[in-house]
Amino acid sequence: MSTPPQHLSHSAAAAASSSSTGETLRRNRIMSSKLYFDVAPHKVPIIYSAGYDIAFLGIEKLHPFDSSKWGRICQFLISAKLLDKKHLVEPVEASTDDLLVVHTQKYLASLKNSVNVATIMEVPPVAILPICIVEKKVLNPFRKQVGGTILAAKLAKERGWAINVGGGFHHCSADNGGGFCMYADISLCIHFAFVRLNVSRVLVIDLDAHQGNGHERDFSNDSMTLFLLSCMQSFSVCHGNFFTWNVCETREDEIHS
Repeated sequence: MSTPPQHLSHSAAAAASSSSTGETLRRNRIMSSKLYFDVAPHKVPIIYSAGYDIAFLGIEKLHPFDSSKWGRICQFLISAKLLDKKHLVEPVEASTDDLLVVHTQKYLASLKNSVNVATIMEVPPVAILPICIVEKKVLNPFRKQVGGTILAAKLAKERGWAINVGGGFHHCSADNGGGFCMYADISLCIHFAFVRLNVSRVLVIDLDAHQGNGHERDFSNDSMTLFLLSCMQSFSVCHGNFFTWNVCETREDEIHS
């Protein structure tokens, strides 16, 4: 057997070292995150914040995606006396360190440009807004929903089920957003579960009308970790995450049977 050239061996060692350092940094960010917190027993595992809704001067109406539906869903349930507002769980907004668990610095920096945000939202008028307004009225709500998605996995482990009324941004990956999906909350949720919840495999059931290409890209080289079941239909349903731990623990032979 021939010995590989020395420069190739050094290159491989450097790549392995870089990968190991990156994983250590990712783990440290997850362990120091405030997105996981203890929820009072009287709270139901349904996560929502009034900060989820995106509404500003009617701009939200320029896209088919209803960016205020999360609040209306909860209001409907409360009005029907199916849910008590004081029993809802309020999530914490994802910080920059939280987002860097998956996202690249370059991608997060690109969101400081209103034109880029408008492109991802598919709402052109957002491009002319000052970034301070875009940050408050658009990016903050998205980050709040990311916190809800990540917390939902923890609650599902503890309670057997959990719902984040928002989230489910399946078109966003580590370095690319689109289709009204600003942050990769699904990929983030999975990485947090790997580290904090002792999870090794995950099943994502996608009921949206479009392919969930974001988390697919993020885990494209990891066939043993993430199972995908995409149920694309001719109609669109709510972007929400419903977690049941029994589903998350489904065995590989059950998936492929």
